[in-house]
Parts: sequence; structure tokens; C-alpha cells
Amino acid sequence: MTGVVTAPDGFPRCPWGMESERMADYRAYHDIEWGRPVHGDDALFERMSLEAFQSGLSWITILRRREGFRAAFAGFRIAEVARFTDEDAGRLLADPGIIRNRAKITATIANAKVAAALAPGELDALIWSYAPTRAGRPVPRSTGDVQPVTEESTALAKDLKKRGFRFVGPTTAYAMMQACGLVNDHLADCHVRAAVDAAAG
Repeated sequence: MTGVVTAPDGFPRCPWGMESERMADYRAYHDIEWGRPVHGDDALFERMSLEAFQSGLSWITILRRREGFRAAFAGFRIAEVARFTDEDAGRLLADPGIIRNRAKITATIANAKVAAALAPGELDALIWSYAPTRAGRPVPRSTGDVQPVTEESTALAKDLKKRGFRFVGPTTAYAMMQACGLVNDHLADCHVRAAVDAAAG
């Protein structure tokens, strides 16, 4: 399925957010969070980190461990994660509540140190400076209309890399842009699309 799917509750949704007992948490994430504007350095650092951990995995794997990630990474408060030591990295590698990938754990701690060196609000401003103009942007009618990489995500990834951030390539950057409301990739007939547009102002 590539177009919207009408679930048992009668609402049309993007196919990945379809309602089923097994995917109820996906449905809630689709309806309530995905595509709504996210602001704040810590909040965006969390999304950046989780999208990096998602690389090579399904998002549902990360979503179902999100509370575990938050507990392990001090709520993704940049100032606290930036103070993590090698001992903390070892603790994280033994934590069953997260994805125990050494490279991604190390990158998250390193990214916190980079983010901590920025001025308050600078990470937010940096990421949002790459939001494309919404006016005239094609509205996807099927999942095939949604590209995994865009000119803006490529530029954002390049800028982040230049500043020292790791594990945020163009695909991961675009996934973050979608999740954090820099773009609205809910399909044209999805019942959430209008609410996301309204939230973006």
C-alpha cells in the first residue's frame, strides 16, 4: 500500500500509521507527534540522536525503546550528556533498554559535546534554518512521492558534519526534518495533514 489507508476508526492515514493492535503505538506517534513542529535545543538533540540510532533499523524499534533511551541519556539534556565519560559509555553498552551500538553511543556523546559548545538556541536556529518554504511544495499523494533525501537535508547534514556532529547524514537529517515538522510529509488525504499544517502556522 502506498496511498492512505482507512483504519477501523474511520480515519484515513499514511499507510505506516495504520491502525492495528500490533501497531497501535505507531498510530499514536503518527497522529500526535510526527510532523508537528519541535523546538528547543534538548528536544531537537533527542530527535537527532534517536534518528541516528534508527539508522539501519525500523523506527518502531526505536519508538518502543524511547523511554529507555531517555532514562539512559539523562533525558537527552545536552549539558548532562556532554559530561558523560568512558564509564558512562560502558554503562550504556550494557543497557538492555537501548540499542547497544558502540559507534552510535559514542557519536551521541560526542554530538552532545558539540551541541553544548553552541550558544543557547543555536542548535534550534541552525536546524530550522534548513526548513524549506512550504508554499508551492508538492503535496505527496503516495509514499512513492516522498523522497528519502532532499537538497535541504543534504545541506543540513553537510553543515552539521562541518561543525563536528556525527551520524547525521542526508537521509537521517531528512527523517529528523520530517519528524520535527520542518516539512509536512503526511499524505494529501491523511486526516492529520491539515492539523500539522495548522500547527506550523
